[in-house]
Formats: sequence, C-alpha cells, structure tokens
Amino acid sequence: MPAKLTVTSIKGLPGKEVAKGVTIKPLAGDHVMLNYVEFVPHGEVPLHSHHHEQLGLILEGELHMQIGDEQRTLKPGDTYVIPGGIKHSGRAGGAGALVADVFYPLREDYLKLFA
Repeated sequence: MPAKLTVTSIKGLPGKEVAKGVTIKPLAGDHVMLNYVEFVPHGEVPLHSHHHEQLGLILEGELHMQIGDEQRTLKPGDTYVIPGGIKHSGRAGGAGALVADVFYPLREDYLKLFA
C-alpha cells in the first residue's frame, strides 16, 4: 500500500507501549519509518537486535545506551547509528527521555501493532 501524504504532529500520532515505560509513535512512508519514542523515568528497552538499520537523535532527557560492546550516556543533540543485526538497548535517566528513531527498511512488527 503506497504511503499517503500526511501532515500531523507528534501529539496526533497514536502510541503503543512496547516495553515497560516505553511508548512508540511511528510515522511510516513507503520505504522509511520515523519513530518518536517516549521513555518514562528509567523506562527501558531491553537488549535486542533486528535487521533494520536504525539512526537516532536524543531530543530530551538522557538515554543510557548499549550498542554492541559500547556503553554511553546520550544527551539532547546526541545521535547514533545502529547497523542491522547489532544488539542494543536503552534506559532513560531519572527525568525520562524523548528520542526520534529512523528505520530502514520499515519495521513490519511496528506496522502490525498499529494495523
């Protein structure tokens, strides 16, 4: 199904909790997905991997990330690239966090959650 022209706001996107304290709000085109991720304080996405390439931008708060063997605390303005197949996790600091992720190709599992 081809993507349709969409103009919205983050507040207008439906959300779903995908891990305890972590809500996603995806926006999908035909080939790429932008995903707004809201973390409550200390909300966590456990260690996992997927075949999708993932790029991210920290918008608010702090996110303690493990990407492969590296661990870092990221703050607003920090970015990351996660190649497909690399294990990674993220845990928000005490104030929570807001993150924008981009996935290629589309996350089929996320699309099914919102179908």
